[in-house]
Amino acid sequence: MGLARTYCMALLGVDGHPVEVESHLGGSTPGLTLVGLPDTALREARDRIRAAVLNSGEHWPEEHITVSLSPASLPKSGSGFDLAIAAAVLAANGAVPVARVHNAVFVAELGLDGRTRAVHGILPSVLAGMRHGHTTFVVARANAAEAALVPGATVVAVDSLTELVARLRGEPVPEHLPLDEPEPAETAPSQYTPDLVDVLGQPIARRAVEIAAAGGHHLMLLGQPGTGKSLLAERLPGILPPLTRSEALEVTTVHSVAGTLPQGGPLISRPPFWAPHHTATRAAVIGGGSTRLRPGCVSLAHRGALFLDEAPEFGRSVLDSLRQPLERGEVLVSRAASTVTFPARFQLVLAANPCPCGKSGNACTCGSVQRRRYLARLSGPLLDRVDLKVELQPVAHAELLADRTLAESSATVAERVVQARDRCARRLSATPWTTNADVPGAELRRTFPPPEAAVRILTSALERGEISARGVDRALRISWTLADLAGRERPSSEDTAYAYALWSGQAQ
Repeated sequence: MGLARTYCMALLGVDGHPVEVESHLGGSTPGLTLVGLPDTALREARDRIRAAVLNSGEHWPEEHITVSLSPASLPKSGSGFDLAIAAAVLAANGAVPVARVHNAVFVAELGLDGRTRAVHGILPSVLAGMRHGHTTFVVARANAAEAALVPGATVVAVDSLTELVARLRGEPVPEHLPLDEPEPAETAPSQYTPDLVDVLGQPIARRAVEIAAAGGHHLMLLGQPGTGKSLLAERLPGILPPLTRSEALEVTTVHSVAGTLPQGGPLISRPPFWAPHHTATRAAVIGGGSTRLRPGCVSLAHRGALFLDEAPEFGRSVLDSLRQPLERGEVLVSRAASTVTFPARFQLVLAANPCPCGKSGNACTCGSVQRRRYLARLSGPLLDRVDLKVELQPVAHAELLADRTLAESSATVAERVVQARDRCARRLSATPWTTNADVPGAELRRTFPPPEAAVRILTSALERGEISARGVDRALRISWTLADLAGRERPSSEDTAYAYALWSGQAQ
């Protein structure tokens, strides 16, 4: 009879929870029983672990093995518990010292031959383990660089169960296995970033993209096919400031859970850009799943941009479900088994044609009813949350040639964006917000009121019913961004007038 204890991590959304893995040997009927609310993939670990132990040259106990995963009320899913269960069983059987596995956290999947395999969600697992007092983490070598991103964590990378047993016994590691510990790889190799200088013409739309980047505003681009809507949207991340260390860990955590980390370096240091197809379901965009809750596109675009091309073609329920994350910066996904929260603070970029055929003038083949129905798929409450609305016009060949000498590069625009954000950060230093788009309307009017003359145009539009109260708040936020870009202390009347024009889609 033997008893051993070790630890693993269970993930609910992007939050990790420590799980105590206890193994007890006793009873005459050989077998392995898992208790503690395991899912189907975890129940299958019994056969994987037995084969891995035998194929690693170790003895499998001919007794009944009871493995308890505590707390029992916490749902547990996935194959990341394999290595922890195998270590607990071997320790209970006396194959490895019990004391060597007692305080370590083991997270890896095992193959039938005993090799370790990478699993998703290593970064949030290590972060949660550190918060609960654990410092030593044993992971598959393919996950080692990601785990090493957490400061203070002692990461032990193993290629197989054979290597783990040798390390626990204090024996020499087999020579064919590398002995070096993992080096934290910070970022992925640099890739080509679309440059704003490639977009010729459309000065108002380019200015709107700069304003959106400087203030964190949502943007809608309306125009015929070929006018540059997608080109502009794809270049927004290139002028956004790089992520801070804490922001990078937030973003990397989400992508770690989703299994979308880039190859060559686990840390995501640039704002992500996510562009789902218009056939994407609500669960794919918002997040969810039937068995395991996974982050959706709004969370994968956290701290970056979510681009919905041909936005009216998306399902109405998908578009309307964006309203909550746009307001709260997070998504609450509820299922019968659990409720999880995913971060979703992103910049929304909508692109749409003026009608189903995408043409204008005499070339348009759509009737007035068709045009109204097409754009009516974008509900008023959703558009009310979009700060900037710009209509793109076709560009003549002469204008394209003339704009080659005037178009600015992303680096030039990004420098102005950084300066504007620095001014905004200094102004908001005593508040929990960092960008103009984050500041609530009530706080904006109370703590940062623009001059009375500057607000007059918005007040008049509100009295005429041309703008909602939420629209006034959003126009005020845009005016502060315009002031930050111009280096002014407070918005002027020109700033609020242009902000109103951008919000209403009438900027010239």
